[in-house]
Amino acid sequence: MRFEILGPARVLDEDGEPVVLGGPRVRGLLTLLALDAGRVVGAERLAAALYGPEPPEGVANALQAQVSRLRRALGRDQVEFHPAGYRLAADPQDVDAHRFERLAGAGRQALDAGDPRRAAPLLGEALALWRGPPLADAPHAEAAAAGLEELRLAAVEDRVQADLELGAHRELVAELRRLTAAHPLRERMRAQLMRALYGSGRQAEALTAYDDARRILDEELGVEPGAELAAAQLAVLRADPSLAATAAPVSRQGLRAQLTSFVGRAEELRQVGAQLTAARLVTLIGPGGAGKTRLVLEAAEQATGDVCFVQLAPVTSPADVPKAVLAALGIRDTRLSGHDRPPAVDPVSHLLAALADRGLLLVLDNCEHLIAAVAELADLLLASCPALRVLATSREALGITGESILPVAPLRLPPPDAANPFDYPAVRLFADRAAAVRQPVDETNLAQVAGICRALDGLPLAIELAAARLRTMSVGDVAARLDDRFRLLARGSRTALPRHQTLRAVVAWSWDLLDEREQRMARRLTVFVGGATPASAERVCGLPEEVLFSLAEKSLVEVVDGRYRMLETIRAFCAEQLAESGETEAMREAHAAHYLALAVEADGHLRTAEQLEWLSRLDEESGNLAATIRWSAETGRTALGLRILAYSACYWWMRGHRGTSADLAHGLLAGMGQTPPAGLQEEYALCVLVAAWGRQPGDDLRARLKTLHRLLPAEYLSTRLEFLTMMLPMFTGPPDDYEGVRKLMAQYAGALPPWSQALTHCGVAFMLQIMGRGGDARAEFERSLAEFRAVGERWGTTLALSGLAELAYEQGDYAVSRALADQGLRTSQELGSVADMAECLCLSADSVARLGDLDEARAGYLRAAEMARRIGSGDTLAKAHVGLGELAVLRGDLGEARALMEQALAECSGDWYSSEEVRARIQTGLTGLAEIVSER
Repeated sequence: MRFEILGPARVLDEDGEPVVLGGPRVRGLLTLLALDAGRVVGAERLAAALYGPEPPEGVANALQAQVSRLRRALGRDQVEFHPAGYRLAADPQDVDAHRFERLAGAGRQALDAGDPRRAAPLLGEALALWRGPPLADAPHAEAAAAGLEELRLAAVEDRVQADLELGAHRELVAELRRLTAAHPLRERMRAQLMRALYGSGRQAEALTAYDDARRILDEELGVEPGAELAAAQLAVLRADPSLAATAAPVSRQGLRAQLTSFVGRAEELRQVGAQLTAARLVTLIGPGGAGKTRLVLEAAEQATGDVCFVQLAPVTSPADVPKAVLAALGIRDTRLSGHDRPPAVDPVSHLLAALADRGLLLVLDNCEHLIAAVAELADLLLASCPALRVLATSREALGITGESILPVAPLRLPPPDAANPFDYPAVRLFADRAAAVRQPVDETNLAQVAGICRALDGLPLAIELAAARLRTMSVGDVAARLDDRFRLLARGSRTALPRHQTLRAVVAWSWDLLDEREQRMARRLTVFVGGATPASAERVCGLPEEVLFSLAEKSLVEVVDGRYRMLETIRAFCAEQLAESGETEAMREAHAAHYLALAVEADGHLRTAEQLEWLSRLDEESGNLAATIRWSAETGRTALGLRILAYSACYWWMRGHRGTSADLAHGLLAGMGQTPPAGLQEEYALCVLVAAWGRQPGDDLRARLKTLHRLLPAEYLSTRLEFLTMMLPMFTGPPDDYEGVRKLMAQYAGALPPWSQALTHCGVAFMLQIMGRGGDARAEFERSLAEFRAVGERWGTTLALSGLAELAYEQGDYAVSRALADQGLRTSQELGSVADMAECLCLSADSVARLGDLDEARAGYLRAAEMARRIGSGDTLAKAHVGLGELAVLRGDLGEARALMEQALAECSGDWYSSEEVRARIQTGLTGLAEIVSER
């Protein structure tokens, strides 16, 4: 909690919201306890200060009643009872009066040390804590209030002295006239007014001010001016150089000295400096918590010339924007009273007059809630004040001609496989802030820290809030609680703006600035995974894409390669809003329907010349496709999930996403019986096959695979789900009647679409190869290859090339086999199919080994193994390891050979017929190895 007694008593909770205290006696009691926060205050002293010289009867009971009321407002633990009295259990620095004394003292020390540039912001911060007469709710504490008021006046004089030494003579004249009128006997203020007038080129007025001071002192006290005032007069008469600024005449108004290091923004800081050189208006935009304010503070410190920092977050009315700028500049209201005085000057005109010929960098921070008013004022000031530059921060651009926009993105994050996460700014920031609470980041928790930073999107504020929790938690505890990030990150700096003290407050501020349609789009957009295109967002969310563009302009969504996506923290907040709106189910249904339509449309293009374009598009939408299938399984919408999965199967196969898609298929099958839904036999069959291609089948999946024979005849050829035509034989195994099936496939081939025709010829070629008819098989493979190339389909082309390579290998033509396998490798690289690349590498390495280049063969097998391991393809990994085992035999390393072959046998877990071929090769190798050992 924060306690404020420099004005009417007020208590702010951790979220910056006022605590309801009750009547004047309770506020008075709080004031007295806060004045001595952390120390016991005697009951008699409290009663005297609370009730004055005539306390009521039973004053002890009356005091106890007020204590009870205060405890109800603050909590029992906050107001402690002691035998000698009562104690407010608070850090004195949580009380504005104590904080004021500390800051004012630090400012005075800096001034005495000859550092006015450091003194000015400290004293300005101290004086900004005052909201009215001190101890206003404790009228009988006159002595303490008078002491605080005297400290305030001294701090004002010190701050004026610092500003004078920094050369702000003109800006101080109006303020000092008001101060000397209110405090006519304070000689230091009179001397400061003389110095300000002289420094503004008004020597005669400076001497007149001295004459006025001497007259008032004589009339009021009958004394002559003191030494300081007399010295000021003499200095003006002599045009003493000491009246000029003692520091470089550069003003840094409103800039606070930072208490933490500046991490990870060196490049952005350079960009700000470069843009300020090239443009007079630069606006930093980005989501809340991205570090825009800290960045402009650092940029302002590096800027040459005068700087004024204006914090607009507390400003609530557009009309108060120019007043806030005037206040930050230290230009006080100079309106005069009386019917014969000239009318007051409006704030904008006052600003224009003050800045007309002044070279100044004006920093306008947190403009988003006053965007129109700030834009209007900035435009007018820049047009009227040619030496002025403006640096602004906002969650959207000001929209002024000539504005230079610099997006401030979250800090760069380490990928999961980063060799050294410390190379990334997000992790360095966490480590820096963690060190401040004595929780070092080292090798034992570095991976968890990197995970925390990724989960928090690299947002500096979120990272700092997470690091702050290490006061009471371990890194592991913080990582484990990130699912409830808004509850976890709810304790920030007590002195920060209320909306920067918790993660929820940061996002809620942005949310509250949206209109109703923008809020609707933002919450509905959370059904997407990995973002959405404008067309998808419009169709699913039911709002024009212009609303999405507006969210991007306000930094609620970011645009990456044409896709609009939310940071995970913003998405989590907006998802809460979606749940509260009751729209979740309807949005999920709209999302699933959209992606079913996309999957159906895309499937028809995947086996054409447009293949690469559609694969790339599905890459972008893979997260959304998977999400719809998971949701279908979780909510019992089996038919919907089966259809989406069936039309996504070809994409997953070509991209090698076999493990992930198998998990999705298992999720759907877990909620189904052994009988497919009516009319969805083909979709069900593909779901079973997809489930089987990524893992060793269990009893349930084996039973389902067997039922496919009854569901679909062996000669099944589909024109609706073409991919099923290819998948079915891979699991059901080669037919017993090769010749009959070959003739049947040839009979149907002419009626099939081009891709299916090409695939049919490839299937016939494999059958002929098994039948030992190599010449006929080669002709069918070559026909298939020509047809696939005519279609422009690379996966089929790779399949036909692999068949030709295997055939050449079987016939001992290893050079041709290698050349064909390498062609297949290049084609699969164009496709981006890691699974097929690994297969082709194994084929090529087999031939290279036979040609005698064992080192090159080993490199090929190792590369294939790495790819297969990455995508979880056990059979291909087994092929690579058995190949390496065979090479080890040739080198005479029988121990390594056995280890590699046994490893390959454990990895070969598939149930399809090609898995049997790999197992047979492994067994042959192990048998041969045993024979070699026995002969020795």
